[in-house]
Amino acid sequence: MKQEGTLEKMRTLRINPVQYFLTLNNNDIPMNEFVGKNISLRYTGNIYCTICNKKTYKSFGEGLCYNCFANAPENAECILRPELCLAHEGKGRDMEWETAHHLKPHFVYLALVDQVKVGVTRDTQIPTRWIDQGANQAIILAETPYRQVAGLIEVKLKSHFTDKTNWMKMLKNDFDSSVDLAAVKARVKDFIGEEYEQYISPNNEIINIEYPVLEYTQKIKSIGFDKLPEIERKLIGIRGQYLIFEGGEVMNVRKHSGYEIILEV
Repeated sequence: MKQEGTLEKMRTLRINPVQYFLTLNNNDIPMNEFVGKNISLRYTGNIYCTICNKKTYKSFGEGLCYNCFANAPENAECILRPELCLAHEGKGRDMEWETAHHLKPHFVYLALVDQVKVGVTRDTQIPTRWIDQGANQAIILAETPYRQVAGLIEVKLKSHFTDKTNWMKMLKNDFDSSVDLAAVKARVKDFIGEEYEQYISPNNEIINIEYPVLEYTQKIKSIGFDKLPEIERKLIGIRGQYLIFEGGEVMNVRKHSGYEIILEV
């Protein structure tokens, strides 16, 4: 099989194990089928902005040309810092986009990756967000009417939980299996204050997520097209947005969004 196209974040379906699809030239390629096989990924040297499709010499912020990186609503400051979102006040880089994405119900969640982390995502990104982070488990903590409120709750919790993912530990499957997310959630009221208690979700379901990984290794090395124009390796697993190769080499697909490649299996 041979397919050519521009990389974008892998699409996923939460069927344990998670089903991964790489979209190239509008074709969804089921990547789980290739776990345990040799695959070749060859970079053509071309990069195209994932928003405007303009050819760019460099990818900024995971697949953007410089103009979109600086001006597009998809890369506004409140993407990484939701507490700064002012869409509910009618302010933003593009109010049509803000209305469609940020004036929507948002969730604050707890996810067990290498440790318990807190995060924010909109309603349509559950469980995709947790899968993209490589979480073992996740639980909904709070439901809010728009993005800023969720961000303010997250800020309250950052002194108690990390908001970062240790990607190397995640790819080693190094985590504390004794953690009880429901019990952790029960303690959160002590941290957020009465102002935000009304948003705590009664949903205490713990979502368990499994990944198509044949084996985990304790030696991890990141590789990419900027130094290796062709990557030909045995694929032994997929987790988060990483392809895991035999010997512990890993490639972050999302980081290479916009790169034009040729996939051969």
